[in-house]
Amino acid sequence: MKIVTIVGARPQFVKAAVVSRAIQKNPKIEEIIVHTGQHYDANMSDIFFEEMKIPKPKYNLGVSGLSHGAMTGEMLKGIEEILINEQPDWVLVYGDTNSTLAGALAASKLHIKIAHVEAGLRSFNMRMPEEVNRILTDRISTILFCPTDTAVANLKKEGYANINAKVVNVGDVMLDAANFYAEFAPNTAPPTPFVLATLHRAENTDDEKRLKSIFHALREIGKSTQIILPLHPRTKKIVESLKISTEGIVITPPASYFEMISYLKSCSLVVTDSGGLQKEAYFFKKQCITLRDETEWVELVTSGTNVLTGSDSKKIVDTYNEMLIQKKPPRFESLYGDGFAGEKIRDYIENYEQR
Repeated sequence: MKIVTIVGARPQFVKAAVVSRAIQKNPKIEEIIVHTGQHYDANMSDIFFEEMKIPKPKYNLGVSGLSHGAMTGEMLKGIEEILINEQPDWVLVYGDTNSTLAGALAASKLHIKIAHVEAGLRSFNMRMPEEVNRILTDRISTILFCPTDTAVANLKKEGYANINAKVVNVGDVMLDAANFYAEFAPNTAPPTPFVLATLHRAENTDDEKRLKSIFHALREIGKSTQIILPLHPRTKKIVESLKISTEGIVITPPASYFEMISYLKSCSLVVTDSGGLQKEAYFFKKQCITLRDETEWVELVTSGTNVLTGSDSKKIVDTYNEMLIQKKPPRFESLYGDGFAGEKIRDYIENYEQR
């Protein structure tokens, strides 16, 4: 059996690493990795692949820095050529990027079976490109590997019982990754209490009012607790151009995956607009303030470990204070499976024809 895996951003490589390790244990399966190049990441050098124990991509399309339509079109063209050449049995895609949709579309046109990891997630905000990507990818996939019961329920509501696709809750591959890499991550976090913050979504960084409001809140929190904010150069440039004060905030370059794990192990809580970091905070039993108006990880909000504040500075600060003084911290239950999602995905694909 041959599987072509399509990835385009560092978080997707981390997710794919989980399944790739499982695939490598089965000599009957050959995996070929295609990197679309969607997100350029200076941290993704040879050492990145060695440290993360990730097979290097056989193909790199180098498609980045274009509009959504142009980017997806170029990826579609490049992936189609690879699939015609490789003739895989399956195409494996992850999450909700343009790379995800392009990989699924190319496979669908060539009648190649598609497995979508992180299927069924919904923010119910169609203005988000990610929401469009995940909905369209789900609709043309052969197997929908869901990370949660909520994701399964979303697909059921959308009528997937009447669609020729298998819906399977395998748990979250990011839990597998957190468990696996935690023992390799060196302790690079400061010894004193601190809050870990990240900020990268266009809905916040490209909206001056929202961005200023968020930084006002971070400065207020920073008066009592150190804030570490790994910041992408693009966001840093916007902050500087708007002359937004970062007093009391420790701004660092983008953190590696291992550095983020180290921070998550040691921080007091997390403030973020990242989807992935919301879950990782939960994996390491840290409460999270989410700087968005909605989240696809609704079970975190229901559990009480995650509070949506949007960009409202007062709500951000009030939520921070409430989290600090909680007499009865929320329970961190097993919302994301048992940490063996990678093996379940491999086994389900291998035995698909017998199911």
